[in-house]
Amino acid sequence: MKAGETMFIQTEATPNPATLKFLPGREVLSGEPRDFRDAEAARVSPLASALFSVDGVTGVFLGADFVSVTKAESIEWAHIKPSVLGAVMEHFMSGKPILADNADADAGDAEDEFFENEDSETVEVIKELLATRVRPAVAMDGGDIIFRGYKEGTVFLHMQGACAGCPSSTATLKSGIENLLRHFVPGVEQVQQI
Repeated sequence: MKAGETMFIQTEATPNPATLKFLPGREVLSGEPRDFRDAEAARVSPLASALFSVDGVTGVFLGADFVSVTKAESIEWAHIKPSVLGAVMEHFMSGKPILADNADADAGDAEDEFFENEDSETVEVIKELLATRVRPAVAMDGGDIIFRGYKEGTVFLHMQGACAGCPSSTATLKSGIENLLRHFVPGVEQVQQI
């Protein structure tokens, strides 16, 4: 951004009352989304670090074109929303990167997956369905769902951003995602959150 240029950041509610989605009107992060649950983990991102410096912020999720911020239950949005907006605006106006150069873009994703070799074709189908049908819808709510494993008919998923701790996330998992996967993937019996 150039000096003197103004920036309008939209905010959207998410199904999780503790999480708000901030849309700066530009790309936030290319590649895989990143979920930060504490200030220590956020050190690899100047933006996430700035947001954790706002008193009451307990989680930051960076998506393709949005930032989801989760607050402590005891804090009202009215008290911290101006500071969060300020931190987002200041970051984009500073020209700093979203992630530091040494930040591993896919920190800990693929190596945490577990499944038997004979299930690899099933896992590929599950991942494809998650990528095309589930993750775009969940991103609209300010979160993400990551495949973690498959064992004996159970798909294990990790919820991030607004989805983590959301009251409706269990219903989303059970009714939406479980039904979708059971319909399209023979052998899938249930979905569990880890």
